[in-house]
Amino acid sequence: MRVSLIPPRHLLTSFTRLPRPARFLVASRAYRRTINTASNNKRLNSSLAAEQGSSAQHASEASEAILHGRKASSKAPEQGSAILSPLQQYYKLVEAGTLRSDDHQTRIIGRLQRLHDDLASYDPPLVATPATSSSLLSRLFSIGTPETPSLPASQVPLGLYLYGDVGTGKTMLMDLFYNTLQPHIKRKRRVHFHAFMIDVHKRVHAAKIKLGFDGGDPIEPVARDLANEAYVLCFDEFQVTDIADAMILRQLFERLMNYGVVCIMTSNRHPDELYRNGIQRSSFVPCIDLIKTRCEVTDLDSGTDYRRLPRTLSHVYYDPLNENTRLEFTKLFHAFTHTSSSSSAPDPLVHNRKLTTWGREIPVPQSTSSVAKWKFDELCGRALSAADYLEITRNFGTIFVEDVPKLGMNQKDMARRFITFIDACYENKIKLFVSSEVPITKIFADDPSAKTTDISDHMRSVMDDLGLSSDAVGASSMFTGEEEIFAFARCCSRLVQMGSKEWAESAGTH
Repeated sequence: MRVSLIPPRHLLTSFTRLPRPARFLVASRAYRRTINTASNNKRLNSSLAAEQGSSAQHASEASEAILHGRKASSKAPEQGSAILSPLQQYYKLVEAGTLRSDDHQTRIIGRLQRLHDDLASYDPPLVATPATSSSLLSRLFSIGTPETPSLPASQVPLGLYLYGDVGTGKTMLMDLFYNTLQPHIKRKRRVHFHAFMIDVHKRVHAAKIKLGFDGGDPIEPVARDLANEAYVLCFDEFQVTDIADAMILRQLFERLMNYGVVCIMTSNRHPDELYRNGIQRSSFVPCIDLIKTRCEVTDLDSGTDYRRLPRTLSHVYYDPLNENTRLEFTKLFHAFTHTSSSSSAPDPLVHNRKLTTWGREIPVPQSTSSVAKWKFDELCGRALSAADYLEITRNFGTIFVEDVPKLGMNQKDMARRFITFIDACYENKIKLFVSSEVPITKIFADDPSAKTTDISDHMRSVMDDLGLSSDAVGASSMFTGEEEIFAFARCCSRLVQMGSKEWAESAGTH
């Protein structure tokens, strides 16, 4: 790092007017500050380079790739084994019968292959931490610490934005790409967008506290840290639904991409449809333009919902709620917890365990170290958030939910929370068992008498595209916005997949 020791002319004039002892003190402090800044940046580069290998491994476990009712291994090759390219890995899975050959997906993987090749020679530098100052004089004489530079867009590979309806293989494609990245790419992260935004909000909060009353931009240090942790960022289920996320993302993405971060995103919407009708959406539009400029936008829809292809269902959903199903459900829970509530058991059943996230307690009525059970009212009747459900699914690999009712307009908030819970279970590969009043795919069916008729033509088009019938699912009254309809369709599709034998055999291992 080249450091200039010559202050600007206008500062020299003020400097020479100071008494000699003061001049000596200021100059010596400025010199020490400059040398310390260079030394700190050097240590930052070396320490981050040494730590990225381990942090990248723990940042995000890659999801299992499941397509056409079969399970495709998403585990990265073991150390020392050859890493295949995306196309090679795809053809290998097709040849093994794990995946079904699909011309449309093959073309999409061709685009992933191009990005894979572009990243082979790409290795952006770490972002240096600018010097901080504690006084006016030190700020005046903090020489040689210019603003953090940005990489020219021409030097940064284009990212990818993959969008399509539920069941189009978005997550499978992202996992295939992430797990075939070249071994030299240590600074990488694959994360569900819900979890990413929770992490960002925590970091922004910590940055605000650190900046204190003097203010400053809390997004800058967060973006710098994220860029140093990973220059390849894979977001699954990218969506923007509230103004807090929208305002942060606009600033955050601009900085990340200026620092050379390459983003790969999956979403159920084209960028132009993000945050539609949201509060102050005009302030978010620059972020949409940035995504379209710095990412190749690709439509995944081919008319096939791979999750709904025929498959053998395992017995994980129990209905209706009667004496027989309750008895079976209880026996199954006892089998998973070894029927033991004794404190002397190797993994005893604990009552009223407490999890903590964001300073809040989440009650867990019954649990061992890896298995937990809630009644539906206990899980979705409380004001729990996505962060709470993610915390639950991080702690327990197998979850039992009993007494799920048929959800109508009076339980709309519960229905939304249940959808959020299912999303968290799906992302963390939870082995899920549910007892419900009606078959699991019909729990959202509303009372026909509660239906409304004020459904727009565009809304009907969206529902038709998703294969939804307002008569069958009560969407006209139960789900009143396009975001809700998408979330509902995704939930139904995921419940079908999570009820498969393949899922039951592979999930719940953490």
